Formats: sequence, C-alpha cells, structure tokens
Amino acid sequence: MIKEEIKEAIRQAVEELQKEKLLPAFATPEITIEWPRQKDHGDYSSSIALKIAGLCKKTKRTPQGVAETLLPRLNEKLRGRVEEIKLVLPGFINFSLAEEYLCQEIKEILAIGPSYGQLNVGRGRKIQVEFISANPTGPLTLGNARGGFLGDTLASVLQAAGWRVEREFYINDTGEQILKLGHSILGDQEAVYQGEYINELRAGIGKSKDAKVIGVNGAKVILERLIQPVVEKKMKIKFDRWFWESELHTAGKIREVVEILKRKKMTYEKDGALWFKTTQFGDDKDRVFIKKDGQPTYALVDAAYHLDKFKERGFEKVIDVWGADHAGDVARIKAAVEVLGFGERLEIILYQFVRLISQGQEVKMSKRAGTYVTVEELIDQVGLDAARFFMLTHSADSHLDFDLELAKEQSQKNPVFYVQYAYARICSLLAKYKTGGTRVSVKAVKGKAKKPVAVENSMADEWELALIKQLIKLPEVVEETAKDYQVQRLPQYALELVRAFHKFYEECRVISEDKAQTQSRLDLVKATQIVLRSILDLMGIDAPERMERETE
Repeated sequence: MIKEEIKEAIRQAVEELQKEKLLPAFATPEITIEWPRQKDHGDYSSSIALKIAGLCKKTKRTPQGVAETLLPRLNEKLRGRVEEIKLVLPGFINFSLAEEYLCQEIKEILAIGPSYGQLNVGRGRKIQVEFISANPTGPLTLGNARGGFLGDTLASVLQAAGWRVEREFYINDTGEQILKLGHSILGDQEAVYQGEYINELRAGIGKSKDAKVIGVNGAKVILERLIQPVVEKKMKIKFDRWFWESELHTAGKIREVVEILKRKKMTYEKDGALWFKTTQFGDDKDRVFIKKDGQPTYALVDAAYHLDKFKERGFEKVIDVWGADHAGDVARIKAAVEVLGFGERLEIILYQFVRLISQGQEVKMSKRAGTYVTVEELIDQVGLDAARFFMLTHSADSHLDFDLELAKEQSQKNPVFYVQYAYARICSLLAKYKTGGTRVSVKAVKGKAKKPVAVENSMADEWELALIKQLIKLPEVVEETAKDYQVQRLPQYALELVRAFHKFYEECRVISEDKAQTQSRLDLVKATQIVLRSILDLMGIDAPERMERETE
C-alpha cells in the first residue's frame, strides 16, 4: 500500500538525518498519513514535520525547516511512485501520486481480482467478535439490528485483514430476566414483558406455575422462533457459536473466577455479599459479585464468560459489541479481565440508540412486540440491503435516525440504491463489451501522453486518475477499519468510489474507435467492478448485476 510506503520512507529519512546529525536524536513520533480534504493538497498528507519541530524546541527548529530538510530524502525514496511532494505551511508535507504508478495499480487489481484488499494484518491470530447477544425474552429490536450489522461487518473486515474470526451470540438463559419472563408468561403481578408473542407463549408453553421453569422454557421458544430465524434468514448473519450462559454455571467457571479474585485479594465481604474492588480500576464504586442470597451478579457471570474466551478457547483478542445501555458495565468487566490476566486483549464497542423516522415522526409501536419496532418488521419494509447500509452509515458512538421513506425509495437519492445502481451499470457495460484481457495502456491513461486520453473532453484524463485513486484506497480502508473498528468508513468509501465512477462515466467515452483507449477504459471499469463488489461483500450487501431502472 502506498500509504505504508510513504510512512516507511518518512521513518527512514528521519533516521538517516539523525545519523548525519542533521536532526537531533529523539524517538520518532507516530507517523500518520491522511487523505487531504482539499483536492489541491495532493493525495496524501503528513504532519510529521510539525511533530518533530515540537520535539526540537531547544534547537528552535521550525516545522517548515524540518519539512524542507526531509523533502530531498523523500523525493529520492519515493521516486516513480510519487510525482510531487510539497510543503504546505505551517509544516504539512503533501504527496501527489505518479500517473505511471496508478496505472500499475490497476494492473495489480485486475491480476489479484476479488482478493484485492485482503491483508495479513491479523497474521492468522484468533479473534472473537461477540454481538447482538440479546436476552431471549422477546423479538430483536432496532438496536439489535444496529449492533448485529455492525458486528457482522466488523467481523468480515477483520477476516479480510488476516484475522481468524469467530462470531458468537451469548444467550443469557439464567438470572433475573428469565424469571421476569416467566412471570410475564404467567401474567401475574410481577409481569414485565408484553406483546402478542407473550400471549402466544402463554397459550402454548405448558401448565407449570413455576415462574423460573416457565421462563427457561419460554426463552428457548423465543430463541428458536423469534431470534435464530431472524438472525439467520432475515439478517443473513451466520454465527460460529451460540453460547449458553448456563454452560458457565455447569462447568464451574463462576466459582473459578471467584477463587482467582480472592487469591489476588481483590474481594471483600460486606453486608452478607461478596464485593469486587472495581474502584482500583477507575470505577465509581465497588461492585457486588455475589449477592446476599448467594446468586452471582451479571458482572461476575460476564467475568466468567471472558475467562472462558481467553483461557479455555485461546482468543488473542475479543471484541464485544454492546448497546449504550450497557455503558455502566464497561469499567467492571474491564477491571475483572485485567485481574484475570488478559488486560488489553478485550475491546468493547458501545453503539448508540436508533430511532425509526417516518414522515418526520418517530415510529415507536409494533403490533407484535408491543413497545418497539422489530428487526423483522424493518427488513420486511425496507429490505435487508437498505437496513444494513443505513445502520452502518454513522459511527457507533452517535445516535442514528433511520429514514424509513428514504430507505424505501428506488432512486439515486437512496444511497444504497445509488451504489447498487452503479454496480449494475458496470456489469451491464462489461457484459455488452467483453474486454478479452487485462492489458492496461499507460499511454491511454497518462495525462501527459502524446495521444490524449479524451477524445471529446480535454479533462477526461482527470476523471480516470481520480477513479484510480479511489480504487487503490480499498486496502487502506480494510486496514484502518480493522485497527479502529470504525465501520462507517465502508459505506462512506462506497459512496466516494461510486461518485468517482459516475463522474468518469459521464466525462469519458468508454467505447471509442481508439482500441487502446477502449481497452484501457474497459479495464478501469473492470477494476471498479472488482473493488465495488468487495466493499459491498464486506458490508453484507447484495451486488446486483441488473436493476429495474438501469439504462445505458
């Protein structure tokens, strides 16, 4: 990836200058390479000169001076790949890619095919992504949809980045929520849950009056009828394992955690309960792990669950995708995992709430659930592709308003339709004109070629190069998302790529009398098909070869 090549060139240049005493000795700060927002700022930008100047206060080196010292070395190291390196005040270094390099990258995309963008960042290490994990007390909600699509997409990205990924759904089949479900099915004064599904359970669950027994049986029915079919058939998510909480109890994992915590003197008894010293890890207060009645709290069970993940199943890293309502649980579970010896290997992603908006008003009611819109209802109304795309468009830490009308609209106002329409147009074009090979003509793409790229428009070469620059971002999108888990980067990239393709398609005549130019542009269209299909696959969104409104 060119971004990594630029980063390595900077690192080498800094080390060389330090050896030659042209820069003082210091630990090289983190080298970050960004995509500039302004087109005239090049294709990549680095603030390394600003960071180095901050470390050289005693020698009074300015960011501009540092950048000017680095430029000759960078030009030498990146020759043939970077066409121009410029200093932009107060000290940014901007890089513009060479056209010949871009042409070579198209060759690589065509040669690698669908595997383009797959990396080895994870080096085959085991990683688990646990998501949805809804209590088996009712249908899946909009929040479960957001967490589900986020977790599934992140797992796909991690797999593309070279991790050995396992998807897991954790089933809370013991505890207070199961007892509440039992009372709700019985319809007594302690009932909590309501809706048509509760009435159906009440009619068919059996004649037992034991709320716990009724709750356990009801949870199994809900999982089998309302959760698993929706996850697998509606959401199209395949979990590698459905893990039952009760397994932890029968295997003695909860007792094992308590023994470890006691041995490390991280617990104490007070008011008949066993407390965990979570305040030593930044929590606002210590937490009860075993209640007065001898029952473990959710926090203790979660600690046992994570001990099983790390110790018994050997995951190098675990990512939990939780709703924002679990924010209060983060400190205690991270504290427990640290005491258990697995420290930084746990990551927790909290996603914010979702509102379904129809004609400017929030939609709250569901006939089946009683109090909320279900995942099944949403997908039935807008389709799986729209549901997935819209749920992925915002960062997890921001609230999401899901526009029902826009998601239903079959026009290019709808972002997922816009992206899929571009893919269908590409497929139609390639089906009509077979390329017969993967040859790329540098002369046909290079803006300074004697024979210009454009036949009718002198600016056509600009749009070709702009499209290529978008295409080669795919590996970077995969790598960065695998590192920071910001999956909204994928739909954003898909839209940017499609905008670049549409502009190219509008400004450049793909099929012309010039055979070399036609071949080159068809190859560029084919490369776009490969990359766009890859990004849609990562999001779990269909790549249709034809659409009703498709025209040529």
